[in-house]
Amino acid sequence: MPYESLTHNNITWVNITSPSSDDMARLHEAYPHFHPLNLEDCLNPNERPKIDDYDDHLFTVVQFPLWDKVNRISRPSEVHLFVGTGYVVTVHSNDLKPLIGLFDRCQHDPEARYTHIGTSSGHLLYSMLDCLVDYLSPIMSKIDAKIQAIEENLFDENIRQTIQDISFVRRDVIALRRIIRPQLAIVSSLEDEDRPYIKEELDVYFGDIRDHLEKSCDIVDEDAEVITSLADTNDALASYRTNEVIRILTIISVVILPLTLIAGLYGMNVRLPLDAHPYAFWIMVGMMGLVTLAMLLIFRRRRWL
Repeated sequence: MPYESLTHNNITWVNITSPSSDDMARLHEAYPHFHPLNLEDCLNPNERPKIDDYDDHLFTVVQFPLWDKVNRISRPSEVHLFVGTGYVVTVHSNDLKPLIGLFDRCQHDPEARYTHIGTSSGHLLYSMLDCLVDYLSPIMSKIDAKIQAIEENLFDENIRQTIQDISFVRRDVIALRRIIRPQLAIVSSLEDEDRPYIKEELDVYFGDIRDHLEKSCDIVDEDAEVITSLADTNDALASYRTNEVIRILTIISVVILPLTLIAGLYGMNVRLPLDAHPYAFWIMVGMMGLVTLAMLLIFRRRRWL
């Protein structure tokens, strides 16, 4: 069901997945004080992270990364939350596993229900954000593993594959930075500002979430610097290999140039020295060999070879 409700100790968690207009109408009927614009935002999948304060509740939009296997990039998945005295409403697209798992545990496990819902709506909000932020750790670990694999394969001959891997990881790191960093302002607001429906002792808990987010941001920033350095190193290696190929081709062209000149001269239909000699062909071959050997020795002496 896209519209589910769970109540424990006078605390209600309304969980709406893949919302429709009918779901928003039902939510507005249950909570008529919700602003119509906020309900409209819940149907918009492209909202930026924000927090709106009202006298008796708050409305916030948070984003967390969701891996797109096809395009190999992290996409933002939004969660819209209404938090007030005695209730928390979550509206999302049902693709964030931590949030889905938390609601499932609270439904079927009395201990989890007591731990996360039984205290207050503010504590339930903390539990939601905490499980979502904790989910960033395996994502960061995967990025680090990909970067390490690139480092190990950086000096392989398959330059095209290395460039592709660097490009995908760099794009993913940029996407993660864009998703994670705006959440800091949301959590900082929850920690610093006093709200009557969120207990003051939760400031420490929201501060812990902020620390985790800051750590994730630092890791993403560090990964961005590392992948940029790897890209620069790979570009330098590719440039060096290209210069080596060009150098060899240039030497071959320079060596062939006098040989082509000699062959062209003796291919002319005019009288030339040695053209009547019975060993003229072998003499020309010998001259070409000597010229080639002399040029190679010169190149070797100048350390061009």
